[in-house]
Amino acid sequence: MGSATNEVAIVGAAAHRIGRLAPTDPEQGESFEFDLLLETVASALAGSSIPSQAVGSVLLTLPSASTRQLGMATMLAARLGLRCTGQIATVVEMGLTGGLAFDQACNDVALGRSRFALACGVSFDSATPPAIAMNQGMRVVGDVDYQSPFGITPISWYALDATRYMHEHGVQRAQLAHIAVKNRRHALYNPLAQFRLPLSLDDVLRQRPIVEPLGLYEVPAIGDGAICVIVADVAAARELGQPFVTVRGRGFAHDGFHPLGDRAHDMTRFPAAEQACGAALEDAGVAIADIDVAELYAPCTITEAIVTESAGICARGQGALAALGGETTLGGRLPVNTSGGCLSRGHPPAVSGLYGMLELREQLLGRAGLRQVNGARLAMASSEGGNYNSALVHVLEGPQ
Repeated sequence: MGSATNEVAIVGAAAHRIGRLAPTDPEQGESFEFDLLLETVASALAGSSIPSQAVGSVLLTLPSASTRQLGMATMLAARLGLRCTGQIATVVEMGLTGGLAFDQACNDVALGRSRFALACGVSFDSATPPAIAMNQGMRVVGDVDYQSPFGITPISWYALDATRYMHEHGVQRAQLAHIAVKNRRHALYNPLAQFRLPLSLDDVLRQRPIVEPLGLYEVPAIGDGAICVIVADVAAARELGQPFVTVRGRGFAHDGFHPLGDRAHDMTRFPAAEQACGAALEDAGVAIADIDVAELYAPCTITEAIVTESAGICARGQGALAALGGETTLGGRLPVNTSGGCLSRGHPPAVSGLYGMLELREQLLGRAGLRQVNGARLAMASSEGGNYNSALVHVLEGPQ
């Protein structure tokens, strides 16, 4: 993290299994949402033997649009008796949100503002009416006065990516669909995963289309979740007397485009991901060949195909074929999304990046059970700002 800053460690975490958690009674929704967040954070602190008074910063992801109770971060601090001297804040930036909360927590620790910092969030997307969710999605990814009236949702532009990718690289939909099958295979062994039933290629291809050429199992389902990841300076981590994971490198980049912009650009590349991955690897002093496992933010099959290429895990046009050939599956050259990823672990968008961090912590501490990558020592996590027009990447290292 640089010679002028403290080295940062992940020292604790807790999460709820992803699923449809929101109460059906809207009058009870906001209380249960906050209660689940409170329970999750308290569990993370207790499991790490960290007293609440030691927490200096709280970075909360922006709750869902349906949330009636605002000011959750300060409510959380009050209920837990936190006496923060770093900051209490709520953060948001498209799919980057979970990674951004983690990044800001790391910054406070690295700069000496806090010895312990929380990156946490609760997302109850299933409580948001579909019309409101669709409207917000269109307003986020496009110009509200131009593109939004035409109904271009985030999943729509991923479908545009897929169509162009298949045309340029001669990839068939069935080959792309293997990414969904691979991720479901990983999720079978993840107790936090939303979907834990086997999935065959025929199952994927038989489903109704959502936006051509992507069907039901090739896009993310609605899911809710709650999670807390605790970071600390390494000196504080050592005092706890438990194994910990260190943050070895970090990279961020924006490619100068909005997800739906006014200038032509290559839909089959993620330049920001290329730059952010390269910067994180350089900061860590390692190469992509040194990485043992990766959790990449990938809401759709096409997203994982392109971002694995952008990260340098495989060559251009080979992302889907890498999954088909077993290179990015458990036991392969570099397993990707061993948690099941957004497609099978589940995708509460604001906190997906934090669930990826938790998975990598489990892998690097050797606690991933049947999905464990043998000998995992270095890991990479990414989150995206919208069709990877921006990307935030961290490199983590396990105990020496």
